[in-house]
Amino acid sequence: MRLHHRCLLAATATALVASLFANPLQANFLQARPQAQSQQAKATITGSVTDPSGAAVAGASVTAYLAGSSAPAAHAASGADGKFVLSVAPGHYRLTIEASSFSVESREFTLAASETTTWDARLELEPLSSRVAVTAEAEPEPVETTTVPVDILTREQIDQRQEIWLAPALASLPGVSVSSLGPMGGIQSLFLDGGNSNYTKLLIDGAPVNQPGGLIDWSGYTLDGIDKVEVVHGASSVLYGSDAMDGVVQVFTHRGTTRIPEVTVEGDGGTFGTGRGNGQISGLLGAFDYSAGGGYFSSDGQGPNDFYRDTTLSGTFGWKFLDTDSLRLALRNNSNDAGQPGQTLYFPPVIPQSSDLHDFSADLTWNFTTGPHWQHQISGYESRFQDVEVEPPPPPDVFVTIYNRAGMKGQSTYSFRNGSVTAGYEYQVENGPVDHWHNQGGYLEARYQFTRRLTAVAGGRAEADQTFGTRVVPRVGGAYVLRYGGGSWGATRLRSSYGEGIKEPEMLPADCTPFLSPERSSTVDAGVDQFFASDRVHFSANYFHNSFHDIVSFASGGTMQNCPAYDGNFFNTDLARASGANSSLEIKAARWVHILANYTYDDSRVIKAPNATDPALVPGNRLFRRPLHSADLIAYARFWRMNWNLAGFYVGRQTDSDFSGLGVTSDPSYVRWDLANSISLGHGLSTEARVVNLFNRHYELAAGYPALRLSYLVGLRYRWGAE
Repeated sequence: MRLHHRCLLAATATALVASLFANPLQANFLQARPQAQSQQAKATITGSVTDPSGAAVAGASVTAYLAGSSAPAAHAASGADGKFVLSVAPGHYRLTIEASSFSVESREFTLAASETTTWDARLELEPLSSRVAVTAEAEPEPVETTTVPVDILTREQIDQRQEIWLAPALASLPGVSVSSLGPMGGIQSLFLDGGNSNYTKLLIDGAPVNQPGGLIDWSGYTLDGIDKVEVVHGASSVLYGSDAMDGVVQVFTHRGTTRIPEVTVEGDGGTFGTGRGNGQISGLLGAFDYSAGGGYFSSDGQGPNDFYRDTTLSGTFGWKFLDTDSLRLALRNNSNDAGQPGQTLYFPPVIPQSSDLHDFSADLTWNFTTGPHWQHQISGYESRFQDVEVEPPPPPDVFVTIYNRAGMKGQSTYSFRNGSVTAGYEYQVENGPVDHWHNQGGYLEARYQFTRRLTAVAGGRAEADQTFGTRVVPRVGGAYVLRYGGGSWGATRLRSSYGEGIKEPEMLPADCTPFLSPERSSTVDAGVDQFFASDRVHFSANYFHNSFHDIVSFASGGTMQNCPAYDGNFFNTDLARASGANSSLEIKAARWVHILANYTYDDSRVIKAPNATDPALVPGNRLFRRPLHSADLIAYARFWRMNWNLAGFYVGRQTDSDFSGLGVTSDPSYVRWDLANSISLGHGLSTEARVVNLFNRHYELAAGYPALRLSYLVGLRYRWGAE
């Protein structure tokens, strides 16, 4: 019986095979049937990727991840027309789109068999990218297309150099010089392209933090939690109103970007009884991103009454509650206490003189769109500065100064294929010990790309300030690509701009300011960027000519006094100018070697100063504490598990004064070298070591204020999590 069944099965199989060979179409059908069923089971996602103007983004990476998995399930890239097609098995997916200089876009899909869905993604430029300039124009733009010079300091550079303080880190950029009345915690001033120390506006995550009149003490600002710093050269009052006379510096705090939380902890110590520690946690929770951190620094300094203590707290929190709507809150607080020993090079330390600074800033911004062409931003900000000065003789006198600035700003941008138009309005209130001011301003800026090579920007602002009334300032600029190309001789880009700036006077009693006009500036920039060796070598040079008008001066005494509180008069009498060039050379010699060199020539001059009393400030002299020549050389190397960074700084002779009748009218030139090293020990742990003033050079930060001798910090850094 079993034999009979076996014979019957064999005969049936033989007949089936014979019939298939006799009918090839039927065989092909049977072979194709499983494949067809498999194709029908697939789901398809199609779409396009565009930038804020609506132009196609080619080469964007499109990746699908199954829910709960970090392994890619499918991948595609957008074509020259920005379109993409992605096929996946049915299921629940998280789709991400990434492109250089753009923020990552993500969306979740639940797909059934044979379903086709469409996602047309509009990418926004990534504010924290080193290739994107946020501060230069009304809307973020790629650095290579901005019409004004922009320098960027990245988190990677900060870590490589193990920098702690904001102003000294900025001194490594072309056109920036810094002076300090003490090695730690002394009043610190920053000068940009020859302008005065109150001519540069500082923004922290969008919030302006200068005192009324532009004054700012940079000594308390650390780099804890900072991912990026932008320096925009040239008058920028069109966008930022008063104080932006010769440029703007904006600081950007770290944002969470990883679904697995990222935790960083760091601690080190060294010479002069110095200890430092900081920590940060950041990540993503669905549509919510978070980052919070804190740091502490303590040092006894190099002499009596030279102590310094600093605490930093910061955080940014974002919520993307719709694809086209997001909120972001940024907070930062710096508190420090410093001894002020004075000009110890000439005199004994001043005891118990000290300064206690407290800087706070907050910014809440809502970004949203209405339609494919309109982008809007509404923000509210507040900053507070408090200074408690303790001065001899005994019993010590205590002086408390508090300034507060709060405001709201709104702008709308209409983008089209070849450009955009932005209109904005700002209202702010400034409060101080002797007065409070209400100011407002409206601005308009247009950007247009005439051809693939030529882009132009033009704008204007009407500023209504309580101290000087209403003034109008313009700004225009152009960028032109002279040559596209790669290889040994790469792209050549030209740019030029003209702008005017205004600045309200310092906050004085009301009877001191009625006759004062705003201080004014006019700035001209013209520059070139040249790339070589397949973009491994980048040379940049920028010429600037800045004129400063109606500078406020003070004359004491006199029978007719418009400011009795100061026993004298304030006048718009002084005139000055600064002309020169900033240049930089960046060489990526190999994947593990990176060299950066900068040089600045700043020929500044006092033209008119009828009320000057100190010999260093009279007409004909170079402007105060602005060297004619300055340069730096920074070399970074990474091999095995080690990172090395060697930085050298040259500061030429500069006009200065002891203001004590000793006859000192300048500071001598100096060269300083710093060295930093880190070694990866694996599992997120690394060592850190930094030596400042490697060759123990004697030099002055300002007349009579000696810099720190050779100092070092050694410690550990631990990083956990992230993706």
